[in-house]
Amino acid sequence: MNNLFTELENKNKQIPLAEILRPSTLDEYLGQCNVISKNSPLYNLITSGRLFSLIFWGPSGCGKTTLARIIAKSVNAMFIEISAVTSGVKDIKEAVEKAKEALRNNQKTVLFIDEIHRYSKTQQDALLPHLENGTFFLMGSTTENPSFQVVPALLSRLQVIRLNTLDDDSIKKLVIKGYDYLADKYQPVNYDDKIVDFIVNISNGDARYALNIVENSYFSGSFDGKSRKIEFDNLQELVQSRATRYSRQEHYDCASAFQKSLRGSDVNAAIYYLAKMIAAGEDPRFIARRLIVCAAEDVGNANPMALSLAVSAYHAVEILGFPEARIPLAQAVIYVAKSKKSNSTVCAIDEALSDIYSGKDYPPPMHLRDSHYKDAKKYGFGEGYIYTHANPETYQQFLPDELINKIYVK
Repeated sequence: MNNLFTELENKNKQIPLAEILRPSTLDEYLGQCNVISKNSPLYNLITSGRLFSLIFWGPSGCGKTTLARIIAKSVNAMFIEISAVTSGVKDIKEAVEKAKEALRNNQKTVLFIDEIHRYSKTQQDALLPHLENGTFFLMGSTTENPSFQVVPALLSRLQVIRLNTLDDDSIKKLVIKGYDYLADKYQPVNYDDKIVDFIVNISNGDARYALNIVENSYFSGSFDGKSRKIEFDNLQELVQSRATRYSRQEHYDCASAFQKSLRGSDVNAAIYYLAKMIAAGEDPRFIARRLIVCAAEDVGNANPMALSLAVSAYHAVEILGFPEARIPLAQAVIYVAKSKKSNSTVCAIDEALSDIYSGKDYPPPMHLRDSHYKDAKKYGFGEGYIYTHANPETYQQFLPDELINKIYVK
């Protein structure tokens, strides 16, 4: 009965175009010339016929799973694919048994874990003994930085391969290939360069997303009985908008670029990264905190009003929330970016802290110590102190004797 249900399921399954056109060899694989060009280390490893364990780190739709399958196929290894979203230790144990059976038949196994960063520490640790004894070779994919998301013990046994978003030329080839495939399988299709350019632009380097648009636009296009026509207005209505790509790593990268743009007085770049964070749904209070830090650290006393405006922007976003909060944030960003810069404040406090942490932790001079209590004079505390307002011209030492000529504020 189970076999019957499986047959019916497979018969009724609609395979996405992106899966149909998934490359099966390196020659068919598009993009990622930085890592799989001929004679590159990864290319030579793949073509050497030797397996190795690795993690592919890159954005969605850049070819992580495809490359793992190609590597496994190139050495005739069994390919077991599981998702960290829906699997656990039980699935790992089942994969181990299959891998052991394959070894008895002189076949190697690649265990591929999609979104491996979603595994807990316990689940990741469960992979270690089988990786160590060669039961299987592990390949994982992640959109997050493995340094933050994969436990050190596992990460030390894997080669991390960084993949980029696909370039526009590769996406363009995929779009045309997708329409050609659909035209050959079903009816001819009419579209122009404007259609292709729009899909390339909105896909943002995501091959799967691009091919999904191709497939949906084809079947939603007008049909005159002989061919289908893709109309630009209909395509725009179909797609509407694309969510901004924004992983955990990109959260940190964008925040870093935002603050450095403010520091570098590039007001246009600062506004762009502000918009990117807003579009990605970033917490406006996080943005405002970055702004406050920059106003104090990088603008400082060159324009003290910058800090006041940044703090006001923080309060404004708490009161308003998005979308209105974008306005005071933009106002403060422009002001801070255009302000003259001085980092003397942060340099001064950091140098003083460094001295104290390194052992230069000295008490104040005797005449500056607290003398308001009864026995203070007995110890000489406060003796010789000069009230500055009454004697502005009289010299008085304030730094400890050991730091008497030290200059922190330059």
